[in-house]
Amino acid sequence: MGYFHNIFGGCHDQTDTGAVIRDGREILFQAFNWESHKHDWWRNLDRKVSDIAKSGFTSVWLPPPSQSLASEGYLPQDLYSLNSAYGSEHLLKSLLHKMKQHKVRAMADIVINHRVGTTTGHGGMYNRYDGVSLPWDERAVTCCTGGLGNRSTGENFNGVPNIDHTQEFVRKDLIGWLRWLRNTVGFQDFRFDFARGYSAKYVKNYIEAAKPLFSVGEYWDSCKYNGHGLDYNQDSHRQRIVNWIDATGQLSAAFDFTTKGILQEAVKGQFWRLRDSQGKPPGVMGWWPSRAVTFLDNHDTGSTQAHWPFPSHHIMEGYAYTLTHPGIPSVFYDHFYDWGDSIHDQIVKLIAIRRHQDISSRSSIRILEAQPNLYSAIVGEKLCMKLGDGSWCPSGKEWKLATSGHRYAVWHK
Repeated sequence: MGYFHNIFGGCHDQTDTGAVIRDGREILFQAFNWESHKHDWWRNLDRKVSDIAKSGFTSVWLPPPSQSLASEGYLPQDLYSLNSAYGSEHLLKSLLHKMKQHKVRAMADIVINHRVGTTTGHGGMYNRYDGVSLPWDERAVTCCTGGLGNRSTGENFNGVPNIDHTQEFVRKDLIGWLRWLRNTVGFQDFRFDFARGYSAKYVKNYIEAAKPLFSVGEYWDSCKYNGHGLDYNQDSHRQRIVNWIDATGQLSAAFDFTTKGILQEAVKGQFWRLRDSQGKPPGVMGWWPSRAVTFLDNHDTGSTQAHWPFPSHHIMEGYAYTLTHPGIPSVFYDHFYDWGDSIHDQIVKLIAIRRHQDISSRSSIRILEAQPNLYSAIVGEKLCMKLGDGSWCPSGKEWKLATSGHRYAVWHK
């Protein structure tokens, strides 16, 4: 694997926030699910770092690091306390150290849309933060969620105090915390949770101040449905995600929820969905591939929450699509480690082909077929792939089969 590191590993040492996005060779790994907090998680991941690195992942998204009212980490209280249900601060730091040795970046899950108060204040609400780091008062909480701050600059996350990012003292404290995660704790990348909850201009502000190497936002919006299911045209959906990316000063990528929504319908025998009216891929990937993080499932959509799961017997078709296409692909822990060696090894093979053919987030794509039971495309100059039951292979003797599996095949020159 040293060979790949020499070619692609150059961006690891760069401090320039945009370098990783410009390079376009990221492959992310979401290293947890909704139940991970029950399983001594930092120790579990410590044992897997070597395999994760060897498989070709560049960045590993870890669950929220701070002490939280809910074990999963998404109701943070004491932001500077790194003792969580996933393990102790000592174990987390030792995991981050090991990842650094293996040249894999650690991505922190940044939950700053809301924060659970420790004591009651104005109106009898838990909207004060006494006795913990960052001891804010009621002004730090938006007035729409029980505080004395301004109105939210995004959508409310109901049931808990939402942070008022318009307050200068709040932003200053959050920047201090993000810089600490970045420079002292050792996280290099950020994932912004519930990015619809506050204005993207603050994300821009935080990225510029803390300088993560790579950032991705969770801008999860509902796709457009009609009486018969998912609309063919999801341009308004991807436009909203693109607008969010733009408003971060183009500094952050975003999860490509549009591609997920379309792809999980397409694999059920509707591959015509995978070509938009302009002949391009129909998700964010088709419009702004260098900022589109493609994925099949995460801890919300899949795992035990299963809010919007990818059809399980079509997983490999999904990965054959995302791992050969432009955009920045992400792989989910469950699929990689819990669904058997065969799936793990097929994913590793697809990653190796992606890297060997030098497919990047901005690689060109020519969609050749998009019929109900067949999809095929040429990506870059030297990779060709197909999905579905339709019999098809590329014309020309120079194409050699690189890998194949249930309802997918990939060729290279």
